Amino acid sequence: MRILATTALALVAATATPALAQDGTFQGPRAEVIGGWDRVNGDGDGKSGFVYGGAIGYDLQRGKAVFGVDAEVTGSTTKATDAGVTVKAGRDLYAGVRAGIAVTPTTLVYAKGGYTNGRITGETGNVRVSDNLDGFRLGAGVEHAFGQRLYGKVEYRYSNYSQDVERHQVLAGLGVRF
Repeated sequence: MRILATTALALVAATATPALAQDGTFQGPRAEVIGGWDRVNGDGDGKSGFVYGGAIGYDLQRGKAVFGVDAEVTGSTTKATDAGVTVKAGRDLYAGVRAGIAVTPTTLVYAKGGYTNGRITGETGNVRVSDNLDGFRLGAGVEHAFGQRLYGKVEYRYSNYSQDVERHQVLAGLGVRF
């Protein structure tokens, strides 16, 4: 009896998966490379640089509604030097959710939010100190599908970290759905 139930469950799962994949353009796992403008503000002073990295995620599409999860790892060239002290914005980790509406069969407008952890490093002479700052990220973007697997996106996001550090980013991404 247990073998029959397991076989029936496996058959249902195998036949349901193709139906889910056909549900919409913005359905399934994805991976992307991202890059763009990065501005880090702390204590009323801000510096700009280039943000670069990668992201993975998974989306479910039901009609025009899209819901998903995101995870990112990025780095930054943003740095400032004052009185012999150099401060650099380092890696940034992000995990969150996104929700959107497919405004056309190939264009998605979405909002996102979640947890972010940024590393800030200070250097003077031979002394180097790093601090990991916890915070939250909010963002919005437009994603456009180029065929069934390839897509591009443009996104703005705001991150607010502990110790009064803020980050504004405008980036573009190129990705693939599996």
